[in-house]
Amino acid sequence: MLAVLTAIPLLAWLYLLLAHGRFWRADQILPHEQDALNSYPPVAVVIPARNEADGIARTIQGLLSQDYSGQISVWLVDDSSDDGTADIARDAAQGDQRLTVIENQPLVPGWAGKMWAVNTGLSAVPADNVYVLLTDADIIHEPGLLRRLVTKSEHEGLVLTSLMVRLNCETVWEKLLIPAFVFFFQKRYPFPRVNNPKQQIAAAAGGCMLIRKSALDAVGGVTSIRDAIIDDCALARLLKKQGPIWLGLAEQTRPLRQYTYLHEIWDMVARTAYTQLNHSPVLLIGSVLGMIVLYLMPVVSLVCGLLAGDSAIALPAAFTLSLMTICFLPTIQLYRLPLTWALTLPVAGLLYGLMTWTSGYRHWRGRGAGWKGRTYSRTGDIGHQSHD
Repeated sequence: MLAVLTAIPLLAWLYLLLAHGRFWRADQILPHEQDALNSYPPVAVVIPARNEADGIARTIQGLLSQDYSGQISVWLVDDSSDDGTADIARDAAQGDQRLTVIENQPLVPGWAGKMWAVNTGLSAVPADNVYVLLTDADIIHEPGLLRRLVTKSEHEGLVLTSLMVRLNCETVWEKLLIPAFVFFFQKRYPFPRVNNPKQQIAAAAGGCMLIRKSALDAVGGVTSIRDAIIDDCALARLLKKQGPIWLGLAEQTRPLRQYTYLHEIWDMVARTAYTQLNHSPVLLIGSVLGMIVLYLMPVVSLVCGLLAGDSAIALPAAFTLSLMTICFLPTIQLYRLPLTWALTLPVAGLLYGLMTWTSGYRHWRGRGAGWKGRTYSRTGDIGHQSHD
């Protein structure tokens, strides 16, 4: 039995390394050098914001200081904030008329909170805007980002150009879990396959989504995904039917939020992991068991093989751990961590398995996914809010 449990992850990691869309290379990066456009089309930036006083000023300043020669307008949708988010945003703009603050209407039943705010912003965007940039209220965008996004989109005829922002990786828990989070996301949605028009798989990262407005209008805006919690990937699936999309990894654009403690990352993952599994107990059990077999079993086999002096168990297990480390190294390098951190992936895998189980448990207890204080325990609860 141990030999079988040793062989399964070995075969799995061979497949992941050789045949799973080259996801592990972490090489889908937005180009720095591109042929300049003759003219740059107007872009409207839509930001849903709910109690973002700590970071909204830097987000607004970063957007208004973009080195983009085309027209930029920023539409901030203040979703019932009680911390002065709207006033702080206005102060940060220092009278720049490109910023418009919209007070959102009360949440309508059937809508997830974030999607309702995004819909309000999109409704205000003038029709002559060629692109819409959907972003979060706690992200610092590097000065040249918008120009690079639009240039790539125009050159390649993309309907969606998205970046997974560079998450902070400074505290011990961030170093252990953030690169692994990015690695797991790439494994779930291999970026080269997402970026291949011939492949059906689609994904995006909600913190930075440049969308061709004509394609967005063609799918009815965000109305068809109004109850989506994992809205970025849901929107990407719709948009890929309209044309090619591209998803990459950001090198500088980053969120302001840091995760100092384990429970902060735990809560972040647990809010939506069970939603990702379509609220299926079968998929939950299968996912957790899969994480155990894929990440923990090679360690157990290696230890048992060494203690028993059984090289037929120890050597394949060691080879499996080597494959795992090789796959993880490019993501570790992307986050500029010492290469030895690649050896921690089994620990991260175990913790993420427990977080996924926690997500299912919370759902069964009536605390499901949420956004900024609104939690949704089941689809029928969308549009009704409770507070953590």
